Amino acid sequence: MQLYKNSDRSKLFSIIGLFIMASLILVSGVVFSIYSLVAHVQFLVMTTEVPGIVFGLVISFLGFRYMVSVMRLKSELTTTDAKFSWSNFKKSKKKS
Repeated sequence: MQLYKNSDRSKLFSIIGLFIMASLILVSGVVFSIYSLVAHVQFLVMTTEVPGIVFGLVISFLGFRYMVSVMRLKSELTTTDAKFSWSNFKKSKKKS
């Protein structure tokens, strides 16, 4: 007896890969924020010094947002017989 079909297994591996990538982005943002806080890292942006923790928090936010997107994609793929496609990550344009 086969537990997963090939398409289900491919969906599972794709979701796991995307989840790992989003987690790595989130973790790298947190690590950079902590490093910036400890080492007092600052960046010069248009003649203004910006603390490095700000950039770390932005990276962390993006990682969190991607993680939520992957969870939403997972729920869509498990409720329907949809196939995996990168177009699932594009925002749909509203029709007027």
